[in-house]
Amino acid sequence: MREKLLDIAIDHFGRRGFEGAATRAIAAAADTAMSQITYHFGGKEGLYLACADHIAARISDWHRPRIAELGDLEALDGDAAVDAICHVISGFAHLMLNPATKAWANFISREQQTPTEAFERLFNGAMRPVMDTGVALIRRARPDFSEQEARATGMLIWGQVLVLRTARETVRRVMEVDEIDPATAALLIERLTQHTRCLLTHLPETTR
Repeated sequence: MREKLLDIAIDHFGRRGFEGAATRAIAAAADTAMSQITYHFGGKEGLYLACADHIAARISDWHRPRIAELGDLEALDGDAAVDAICHVISGFAHLMLNPATKAWANFISREQQTPTEAFERLFNGAMRPVMDTGVALIRRARPDFSEQEARATGMLIWGQVLVLRTARETVRRVMEVDEIDPATAALLIERLTQHTRCLLTHLPETTR
């Protein structure tokens, strides 16, 4: 029941925001009593923060094994680091194209615009570890980059991935497809990794 309430609440909060979502409606959609929300989460605010923790945990569950596959990041040479970034980016793109992440994106987008304590949990629990890994790999791929250049590059590379979820309707219309089918997804991910590889291997040594 706890997991069911979280999944339903993420959808309600994502579509209506904290103020607009009603715990009574969430409980009804979960086919349970309001007392279950009180029992598991203490109330609406506790439920909202638990939703942020739940999303962060799910992203972390995706992230950890893929990073473990890379082994010791400090041992990677430049070419291997570029390959690793493309591998991680490709996997994250598949995650963003998964319909299950739609409710997460709605929830996170609201927190991006008007951050609360929930954003701190999302950032520290999910976003920071993903970005820290990306920046570490970029520093291996491009040791000539300063820390800030690596961070800026990482942010914009990840932005290419996020657009697949946050601007999904625009992506669909630009690609002139009714749905982002496997062939379209494969093309988008191929271009994404090519852009990333080009950026990391052809960007001038300094932008300062």
